[in-house]
Amino acid sequence: MSAIHTWACFLLWISFTTQDKAPVVTVTCFVLEECVLPCNFQPSSEVTIEWFRQDVVVYKFEQNDDDDDDDDDDDDGDSSSSEEHSDQKQLAGRASIFPHLVSSGNATMILRSSGLKDRGTYRCHVHTSNGEHNAKVILKVEAPIQGLSLELSRLSGYEEMKCTVRDVFPAPRVTWMTEPPTFEDLRPVTRVLSNKQGLFNLDSRLKLLNGQPNLIYICKVTTPYGSPPWTASLREREIRGTQGRDLTIPCSAPPYLNNPSLEWSFSNGEDPSHILTYDSRSGHSVATPPWDKHVELDGFRVPFGDGSLRLMDPKHPEHAGSYTCMFSMPYKTHTEHTDVTIDNPVGQRLTSEGPSHWWIVGLVVTGLVLAAVGILAYLKLKGSTGQKPRNDPEEVTELHLVKDPAADSNLNESRPLSVGGTNGQSGLHTSSQLT
Repeated sequence: MSAIHTWACFLLWISFTTQDKAPVVTVTCFVLEECVLPCNFQPSSEVTIEWFRQDVVVYKFEQNDDDDDDDDDDDDGDSSSSEEHSDQKQLAGRASIFPHLVSSGNATMILRSSGLKDRGTYRCHVHTSNGEHNAKVILKVEAPIQGLSLELSRLSGYEEMKCTVRDVFPAPRVTWMTEPPTFEDLRPVTRVLSNKQGLFNLDSRLKLLNGQPNLIYICKVTTPYGSPPWTASLREREIRGTQGRDLTIPCSAPPYLNNPSLEWSFSNGEDPSHILTYDSRSGHSVATPPWDKHVELDGFRVPFGDGSLRLMDPKHPEHAGSYTCMFSMPYKTHTEHTDVTIDNPVGQRLTSEGPSHWWIVGLVVTGLVLAAVGILAYLKLKGSTGQKPRNDPEEVTELHLVKDPAADSNLNESRPLSVGGTNGQSGLHTSSQLT
């Protein structure tokens, strides 16, 4: 009997403590959004509802049988403590209940535009003609990650990946990885700072690994409240193509992305222009004019992580620039930047580039040739003019004399070989006659 009596007393004590203990509910709300603090009781008459924050009344509502439609502008408490007035002022105009639901046992409080200062433990106390009811609500306020930015930066004098998150609460944590994994230690430099609103900004930088191009750098950010982590990854590459020859711009997703959507864009120093969108739900891709005449995507390969783009009949410099592909899923993105250079064919290179500077070279060469010809003509003319005074006067006289038939015989008898100085053939002919 003693053992049975002991167990009966123990069970009775547990039942009494369970009845007195108020249920505890944990609620997580987002900054600047509406927050619901639940509280339900057994319906009855003469209802008085009080909401406490850290044992201080922050909201009060009374409903009597004579006035079932009292609004929620009743007195918020009678205490004169400064802490109570501070809490009441903090919630003034933002806290309310549903008066028309009180008669059905609903004392839930609605808190509009919740902020970090609203965090804490709240207690709902309901007094009715049938008794009292208490409930506790632990309120957590969170500023979730709205977006994750990952980009290549050169502002520090070397290439590094920069991962950025803004306006987050509680303080986020960051993890770096690469795909494929590397044996080198990743040593990012991370700063987490709070702003005037108490929200945190994260800035994490990782220097690119030497000798390992085409690596995928992965930045993963998490928060302590259990919200889904955000992941962003990035790869940079460069390729070359030839004008008029189709070119495949590669883009492949990491294995942790399952059936993502895909977008392609292009930039040549100006604002990015949209090229193509692939919808993972429908399996169709739509290209934006005029790109629809120059790009092609194999939609059957995208679900398997291959989003490579075929660039048809590329032209220089129209299609030279930076191409960006982005795979996206909820809380996950993968981006690849590809710098594409379009070269002219060998036969067309001089033709396309000639009008820009080769005409200057041609003009200079032509001028030099004309100048050389002019100098040579001048020197030749000057040389022929300078040789005339050197002729022997006697030779000139003799030539004239040779042309005189009457004097030929006398001249030949006296000077048989003197004519050979100017004309060897004439001299030899004269000598043979004399002989």
